[in-house]
Amino acid sequence: MADKRKKGEYTAQDIKILKGLEAVRKRPGMYIGSTGKRGLQHLVYEVVDNSVDEALAGYCDHIKVTLKKDGYVEVVDNGRGIPVDIHPEVGKSALEVVMTTLHAGGKFSKSSYKISGGLHGVGVSVVNALSEHLVVEVYRDGSIYRQEYSRGIPLTEVETAGKTEKTGTLVRFRPDPEIFSTLEFDPEDIKVRLKELTYLNPGLKIEFVDEIRGEKEFFKFDGGISQFVENLNKGKKVLHDVIRINGKYEDVVVDIAMQYTTSYSETIYAYANNIKTVDGGTHVTGFKMTLTRLINEYGKKLGILKKDMSFSGDDVREGLTAVISVLLKDPEFEGQTKSKLGNEEALEAVSRIMREKLKDYFDSNQSVLKKILNKIQSAMKAREAARKAREMVRRKNVLESTSLPGKLADCTTTDLEKSELFIVEGDSAGGSAKQARDREFQAILPIRGKILNVEKASFVKLLKNEQISDIIVAVGTGIGDSFSLDKLRYGKIIIMTDADIDGAHIRTLLLTLFYRYMRDLIEDGRVFIAVPPLYKVTAGKEEVYLYSDEELVEYLKNLDGKKYTIQRYKGLGEMNPEQLWETTMNPQTRKLVKVEIEDAEEADRLFEILMGSDPSSRRKFIENNALSVTNLDI
Repeated sequence: MADKRKKGEYTAQDIKILKGLEAVRKRPGMYIGSTGKRGLQHLVYEVVDNSVDEALAGYCDHIKVTLKKDGYVEVVDNGRGIPVDIHPEVGKSALEVVMTTLHAGGKFSKSSYKISGGLHGVGVSVVNALSEHLVVEVYRDGSIYRQEYSRGIPLTEVETAGKTEKTGTLVRFRPDPEIFSTLEFDPEDIKVRLKELTYLNPGLKIEFVDEIRGEKEFFKFDGGISQFVENLNKGKKVLHDVIRINGKYEDVVVDIAMQYTTSYSETIYAYANNIKTVDGGTHVTGFKMTLTRLINEYGKKLGILKKDMSFSGDDVREGLTAVISVLLKDPEFEGQTKSKLGNEEALEAVSRIMREKLKDYFDSNQSVLKKILNKIQSAMKAREAARKAREMVRRKNVLESTSLPGKLADCTTTDLEKSELFIVEGDSAGGSAKQARDREFQAILPIRGKILNVEKASFVKLLKNEQISDIIVAVGTGIGDSFSLDKLRYGKIIIMTDADIDGAHIRTLLLTLFYRYMRDLIEDGRVFIAVPPLYKVTAGKEEVYLYSDEELVEYLKNLDGKKYTIQRYKGLGEMNPEQLWETTMNPQTRKLVKVEIEDAEEADRLFEILMGSDPSSRRKFIENNALSVTNLDI
């Protein structure tokens, strides 16, 4: 029948009903965040989280994750195995229902899982929908049960495939190239997540096998999150042993590990039912609020604080490393990515347990309490000094200046998303970049030499540093407490340094500044690293720019006896403006690396090692990695 609707009319015919797992394939980003690397990795975590839920329920203590050479990922556990009997409502095996239906799973039944991270019931069915091929095997009741799928559709019935004495579930899947822009898993990222899960579930053993690179690792931490905190603080000077607080209030289980260091930054990781809540939530609010109140009470009781004085939350948490883990029956997460916990009962449970147990600890460990109070008192004095310095700096128009640095060659566009700020190492490279740029949308800020190491400097010293104040003014957002993304002057902040050791050092110093004081710029995807070429190869009339030793070797293989010359670029200043534009600045031909905080624990650890005050850790890291590290992704 012909469609006789009027133009622009919106009727029932416009409503598309997606059956089964079609909705997942139609809008994969809604379920896994993206169809890039992050979404690809998320498939692994969804399957692993099901196995961890079995561990939480007390039925699993071993999980094996394997990256296969043929592109498959295999996850196997020794839990109870997914049920295979016929589901009374649909007349199909429960295994097929779980694998092919959204919002179907044991997580909705209070008798199956009292506590679970896979609360939305979309996990393994989404993995199935987004896999070119998936095999599931269930070991239970003395038998092996097996079913195969392609893009969420069963290829076979649930079949009996032999006898076994073991129990558990195996899921082997190959992601669908029609969905994902990359099919290459990041083993380091997977290892970080597996390690994290074994910290949070003491006694659980996770085996990771990377058949592609021929590597095998085991993770098991009987000390749980206390070991987590110890590892986070490696390379830092700690003030005391890890303080462990745990207990249960109503139906919420609380586990907290904390330790103060001499550093200036705070590091808090929070989890609800094993899921990392990167945006915090009620459990983190309860922790911060109770810690601040309790420390202030002791400060006044011991005469450190006068009646009208109090420590701020920032004072109390300076140098603190803490891991907060809560387990609760009905977690309420904000947003699809479960990044923030909303349960009020978590706030009350953390507050009550924290107050009772930490008070007992401080009363029994007065020497530790005094060390912590001295650290916090120093933080308060530094905050006051920084406030005065900020006021002085503002009077001199550095933080709130409308007058831009003299070295800055600004662009003409007022469109934020089109504009770019290049922070360029050295005056000669800066001069070349100013000539090379497109003045409409590209601004250039040259910096000379190595900037201040903010990891080891106080806030007062940081504000007085000319190069850093130039960067702050040019970027426009302010820093620390006065940071505001709304005041950002450029859509992209691009770090452009030489492709040598000194350039890498300056790049790390700049990244440290952004990571510690303007982290929202990184999290909002605004910070990039320019990738200049290492070589120019000329063969006859052909000129080719190459960006790594590997590219050079590969290119030279294909020249087949032609005469050629190689120019090695030691610095940006060796390129004339036309070459710099063509290779490093032209949006059509350049290479940019977006700086992402994929894992805050690893980023924090690396910054502390590379930029912190412990030279032995830095020396050891460089000795171990100098020959293998060509590019450091933060």
